Amino acid sequence: MTIDLSVVIATYRSPNTLPELVSRLVSLPCWGENSEILLIDDGNGDNTWEVIHRLSQSCNQVKGFRLHQNVGQHAAILCGIRHAANLVTVTLDDDLQNPPEEIPKLLASLTDDIDVVVGTPVSDSHSLYRRLTSRLSKALLARSLGYKDAALISPFRLFRTELRESFGMQLGRHVSIDALLSLSTKRYSSVDVEHHERASGRSNYSFRKLLDFFLATSTSASVVPLQIASRLGFLTLFVSLALMATTVVRRVLFGSVITGFPFLASLIAGTAGVQLLLLGLLGQYIGHMHYRLIGIPSYVVRDRTDQ
Repeated sequence: MTIDLSVVIATYRSPNTLPELVSRLVSLPCWGENSEILLIDDGNGDNTWEVIHRLSQSCNQVKGFRLHQNVGQHAAILCGIRHAANLVTVTLDDDLQNPPEEIPKLLASLTDDIDVVVGTPVSDSHSLYRRLTSRLSKALLARSLGYKDAALISPFRLFRTELRESFGMQLGRHVSIDALLSLSTKRYSSVDVEHHERASGRSNYSFRKLLDFFLATSTSASVVPLQIASRLGFLTLFVSLALMATTVVRRVLFGSVITGFPFLASLIAGTAGVQLLLLGLLGQYIGHMHYRLIGIPSYVVRDRTDQ
């Protein structure tokens, strides 16, 4: 059985893997006649656009979009999702770590009561450091987005294209496909898929980038960080009151007080640190509102192959 799919792939400095990726996609047994592959050039500084252009000329199912600048993987994928022409969309990395041959597994799980199917790697081929940081960021992000399972966060996903109707147009600079989908539906499923070594190049995600992505995503699509901040504020207040009560009791009962500059300095530094953390968190929310109010686009298309 075949079905028309829209496969969206954000490309970043990996032109060597694209011909094989396209060839394997169009060879899938479920590949429909009107299926399409949308390759998004996310501000590459190499020959990626030339490769995409050649692929679109040799295969009419390939469509290329060239962005003015690098906007990040999720914003580039958003561009492809908005231009998808079929009822079912698949997002896939360009490094061949998620084999295209696993797409039928996702498709088989897209039942009437499911809107999003996520591919969960059976074994992760990343380094130990990358696996640990990725799992930590996914766990935190899952908590922020209200997911029950961190495995529901993955770049390899299949979903109903109609969900994009709830995305909105002005999303600002920080975009997360996981957050947008979580706000659109709660009908999720996951299937185990293979995960291979990178065909070429190396990952562009460092711990700092993963942390920045977590902060940007959680503050742009959830109030959980604010709830955590409130609890942290109450905890700080409780500790301060407890120390004050201890000081008063010791003065009244024993005629002594807690002395020492290190103790006082530590208390002030800790309180100031919590205050700065809360101010930074509020700044994140205000920044998101600022970008959306002034209408900064998530991406700008510079060129496309179907014009």
